[in-house]
Amino acid sequence: MKKVSTVAVKATKNFSQPKLTIGLDLGDRWSWYCLLDEVGEVLREQKLGTTPKAMREVFGAMPRCRIALETGMHSPWVSRVLSELGHEVIVAHARSVRLIGESRKKDDRMDARTLARLARIDPQLLSPVKHRSAKAQADLTVIRARAGLVRARTALVNTARGLAKSYGERLRGCNVRNMNPEKAEGLSPELRTALEPLLGALESLSERIREYNERIEQLAQESYPQVSLLKQVKGVGTLIGLTFLLTLEDAHRFRKSRDVGCYLGLQPGRRNSGQSEPQMHISKEGDPYLRTLLVQGAQHILGPFGVDCDLRRWGLKLAERGGKSGKKRAIIATARKLAVLLHHLWVSGEAYEPLHNRSRVPLSVAA
Repeated sequence: MKKVSTVAVKATKNFSQPKLTIGLDLGDRWSWYCLLDEVGEVLREQKLGTTPKAMREVFGAMPRCRIALETGMHSPWVSRVLSELGHEVIVAHARSVRLIGESRKKDDRMDARTLARLARIDPQLLSPVKHRSAKAQADLTVIRARAGLVRARTALVNTARGLAKSYGERLRGCNVRNMNPEKAEGLSPELRTALEPLLGALESLSERIREYNERIEQLAQESYPQVSLLKQVKGVGTLIGLTFLLTLEDAHRFRKSRDVGCYLGLQPGRRNSGQSEPQMHISKEGDPYLRTLLVQGAQHILGPFGVDCDLRRWGLKLAERGGKSGKKRAIIATARKLAVLLHHLWVSGEAYEPLHNRSRVPLSVAA
């Protein structure tokens, strides 16, 4: 029997795997990195500026390494820069690295060393995540900027109404989209003088938000035709559909559509130990803004203006048997089911049937 040589296999394995491991702890202005050799000895620990130029100067001169860093504000562009330089980049989920977050000896230098050692032993200990592409991030920034203006407008509206009430008066109208200096006409002269600049700023904010709405519609039509598949579901508009596509980016990153609910933090947490299996709240992992939009879509589906569909019937039936907080639980469960449905439509490209389950009832009865 011919003996199979393993020399070539080992050589290929050693060549494909990086011998050097780097832990990179990112800061807003300065970052620390720790360089380990193949046996785990520290070769270098150094501080560098958190800029693209500094990253290219330091890591561009190194051979191919395995570099581990945590998720954060700077991790998307840093991971792209390091990948372009040819390094193997592992972006660790910050909430999963408890050795760093709960360490009693915590500083940037020690955090970088811990990241390097974890990446050297087993990268899966870091719960690696994948950042979206530069284009998807740029397009998603348009949506996030609009969300910032909406939050600012809400805060200013609440301020204006609170100031008027504390003076014993009230602003006319309740639609935040139509807040303008004309709403102060019925107020006393001194209060009108105080609030007119604030209401003028609100009118300007509403105009900017309308401009963002037009940009989002145009972006969906020109670059993301899949949004039309998601908009088949009544209660899902361009904003929800486009945010869903850009946040997930790759529909095939999930093995099953059911996994999307867990990814977005809409699945109840689990803590089974011995005979104890407590009922927990949802995990709230993943993107909080998309989770908020899906909850808003679920509220519309279950609300008075929602159209009749399988999803609405299922949610209302769940709310009836849910007890005191049944409606709230039904909304969250409907949002989770909505995320699964949107992913299925995205992957399959099928036409949406609102009452698909009803069409299957006669077949089951006949059988």
